[in-house]
Amino acid sequence: MAKPGSKLKQVRLSLPAKPEDIAALELGSVVYLNGLVYTAREGVYNRVLTEGGALPDGLTAASNVNFHCSPAAAPQPDGSYVIGGVTATASFRFSKYLGEWLDLTGTKIVIGKGGMPRDDYKQVLAPRGAVYLTTVGYGTGALLGRGVKGVRSVHWLKDLGIAQALWLFEVEDFGPFIVDSDLGGNSLFAQQGDIVNKGIGKLYEGLKPPALHRYGETDDREDEVM
Repeated sequence: MAKPGSKLKQVRLSLPAKPEDIAALELGSVVYLNGLVYTAREGVYNRVLTEGGALPDGLTAASNVNFHCSPAAAPQPDGSYVIGGVTATASFRFSKYLGEWLDLTGTKIVIGKGGMPRDDYKQVLAPRGAVYLTTVGYGTGALLGRGVKGVRSVHWLKDLGIAQALWLFEVEDFGPFIVDSDLGGNSLFAQQGDIVNKGIGKLYEGLKPPALHRYGETDDREDEVM
């Protein structure tokens, strides 16, 4: 990971990503992608993993990068689409699908926002040679959309709608994304969360205990559900 004050390392990956390129990714590096990226979230996962639907022909050979996002897709008179933006969605929502999905598709890079549950990095992603990239902050959908140069194909659009359909994008200098996890199962989100948690108790020193009025509430941080 880059030291405070140092310039962030930038990496450009050609897709499908090669194992050696993924292994070389360092936490905190900035990544740009060139090639084909597909979108899949709960609608696609349910269609394939729960309902037994078949993957689109050629998907696994074309791309090994799954972007958790909702595209702003405008249909054109000739049947093509213009992508105005691609807004990342929270990946932790899809934790229950991820292991089976990676096994089925051979996906090696997952992109989204907010990171994954801590155990997923070591128990799901790393053992399968996969890493997680996160978008940079919020409101970057239009910026990322500039990297989408075309739509190679779209699947289940009528059934699932624009946000949930599986889109296969042709991308160029697609990013920036930050490397959140590596093949050691380490996570930038988890590391920074630990740092914040060490000092968060000091924020409450000297304050009166909170007034709790709802059933089941607690002021014990060990009992929090987040």
